[in-house]
Amino acid sequence: MLTYTLRRLAGMIPLLILVSIVVFSLAKMMPGDALSGRIDPNNSDPKYIAEMREKLGLNDPVYIQYARWVKNMLKGDFGESFIHKMPVSELLGQRILNTLFLALLSLFITYFVAFFMGMYAGKHPYTLGDHFIATFNYLAFAIPSFFAALVAIYIFAIQLGWVPASGTIDTGIGDGGTFIYFLSKLKHTILPAMVLGMLSTAAYTQFLRNDIIESSRKDYVRTARAKGTKESVIYNKHILRNSIIPLITFLGFDIGGLLGGAVITETIFTYPGIGQLFIDSVSNRDYSVMMTITMMLSVMTLLGNLIADLLYGVVDPRIRLD
Repeated sequence: MLTYTLRRLAGMIPLLILVSIVVFSLAKMMPGDALSGRIDPNNSDPKYIAEMREKLGLNDPVYIQYARWVKNMLKGDFGESFIHKMPVSELLGQRILNTLFLALLSLFITYFVAFFMGMYAGKHPYTLGDHFIATFNYLAFAIPSFFAALVAIYIFAIQLGWVPASGTIDTGIGDGGTFIYFLSKLKHTILPAMVLGMLSTAAYTQFLRNDIIESSRKDYVRTARAKGTKESVIYNKHILRNSIIPLITFLGFDIGGLLGGAVITETIFTYPGIGQLFIDSVSNRDYSVMMTITMMLSVMTLLGNLIADLLYGVVDPRIRLD
């Protein structure tokens, strides 16, 4: 497995190079440049603008600008955000923990709910409970995430007042590390996490349900029943172990999308995370932030696919990673 992992990591290098070229090219093709967001061309001295362009290296050939950007990225220098007036690494450090907490909480909700609903629907197909779960899944597929977020804010934050509608922490709460701080963080995060998690549950529930039904009709299950094996053992040991493999695929993709999957939700809930920061950087042409986040999401996606492949071998020893 170690050899396979190292080979896959080495194979990511040309992909990342290709992604970096695409990201840099798209950023250069966008209207304006990094200087456009710092100064107003209509109210600035042209001589000053020319000096700043030379100082920032914007007059250099494109391939030199790309090489300089890659070199700085490899050294951990992601540039400076001209909107927030701070290094990009420091800005991401302030936001990434919020997004990770939101993503992990929504991921837990997704798999916890999908596992139990998929198991129940697969063990009791075509019953009233199965039809109820199917109805929920159809609604979750049909409802856009932004609409679900607005409805959740109206019901649980405005009408019932159970949770806040925005932010990540109550005012007056001290630094992190205390139980009160954690509860306040959880109270602000639970609603956007529920929106993210419950909408993603539908696909996972249906895949698990259908795979359990299909596996329950296979020969090895019939043989186990003929030998008098308990139904609980058949489902938990034989069927579930095979049916859970599709969820491993989703887990890999979810790990890859942990940082970028909450863009719409973070924006609606005014949740200061990576997703909202990315939207702001695109709107304000904050190129350093935008390009850094895009590369970070690409790395997370490649690592998520690798983790999914490695988990295949853990769940099912018959799958060899050569």
